[in-house]
Amino acid sequence: MGKISPVSAKYIIHAQIQIDGIVDRPDVIGAIFGQTEGLLGSELELRELQRSGRIGRIEVKLETRSGKTNGDITFPSSLDKTETVIVGASLETIQRIGPCNAKVKVENVEDVRISKRNYVIDRAKELLKDLTEKVLPDSQEITEEVAHSVRMMEITEYGTERLPAGPAIDDSDEIVVVEGRADVLNLLKHGIKNAIAMNGTNIPQGIIDLCKKKVVTLFVDGDRGGDLIIKELSSTSEVDYVIKAPAGKEVEELAKKEIHKALRNKIAIEQIKMELPKEQQVSRVERKPEVVRRPETMRRRTRLPMKEHKLFKEMSDDLIGTRGAYILDEESKILGKVPTSELPTTMRSLSSGVHAVILDGAITKEIVDVAEGVHVKYLIGQDLRVNPRETRVELLRNVEL
Repeated sequence: MGKISPVSAKYIIHAQIQIDGIVDRPDVIGAIFGQTEGLLGSELELRELQRSGRIGRIEVKLETRSGKTNGDITFPSSLDKTETVIVGASLETIQRIGPCNAKVKVENVEDVRISKRNYVIDRAKELLKDLTEKVLPDSQEITEEVAHSVRMMEITEYGTERLPAGPAIDDSDEIVVVEGRADVLNLLKHGIKNAIAMNGTNIPQGIIDLCKKKVVTLFVDGDRGGDLIIKELSSTSEVDYVIKAPAGKEVEELAKKEIHKALRNKIAIEQIKMELPKEQQVSRVERKPEVVRRPETMRRRTRLPMKEHKLFKEMSDDLIGTRGAYILDEESKILGKVPTSELPTTMRSLSSGVHAVILDGAITKEIVDVAEGVHVKYLIGQDLRVNPRETRVELLRNVEL
């Protein structure tokens, strides 16, 4: 007998058979050919169709229980769909197999091409996923890589002592003092542009002068050297806050999340001095009242309700690295998320009903001007490029939440 190639099969006929007795597979196949012979004419004779390869091998699987036999019949067809269903329906004319009564029921006619098409679609999805994840770089990855390179090039030299510093060291009301150039580079890489390095344990005059007019956060390594620097700088200059890297780690080794977590958990210098052993405690340089020593451009402190404080912090952390912005209504529900580049346009289109905006980027004058126009109460970003005292909008940085 001829055998149809699985490649050329278009349909597969699936049928069930129930027999009131015990029979073997050859009995069933013989009944199929014998009882359909001459039923459909010479063109659809099963023997001729199989001999010419237009239907394939008839498969029969039987199971006998309690003196009765049940089973499945399947065979492929390369006929057109009309001829295939006619051949399938002819199987249901079988009423006896050997001495036993029998009943055949065609369950369905499967279109093999649909199965192949579904396979093609599923496989194409897998290939596209591999192509996207392993071959084509994500646009966000490209953007971040370029941005990191630019930030690395932004390091400057401050003062006559040429101290390594970020580009925002003069414009920012708050600065982060670190130990060395590598620390500045790491903070710059992760968006902290107001850092400056001491370049050693000796305190440069430029750092002392900055401490008199800026809010100073000292960020040191998590070792004994860091403790010595805290002691030295706090005894000679006006330090406001202190951060220590995790034990055994250096600032230059910290990842982005570790840096932002550390900045959020900074500790006031007074608390640090109280925790030092008595022999290590030093008297701090006497200050004049803050209103005298601090310039008028010093940023005002914004107090958020506890509920909003926690919610804004979670949203701000969620945005890190996305270059996106959340727009919130008066109930602090998200109205939408947009790229920071489209934020001014989006706020203008809303015109009202915006309570707060949280963005992964710097708060610029353009953003502040638009926010004032649509009566935004809070703007939260990673950095400030404007003087908070020059606007009625409450401005906050992520690290202050």
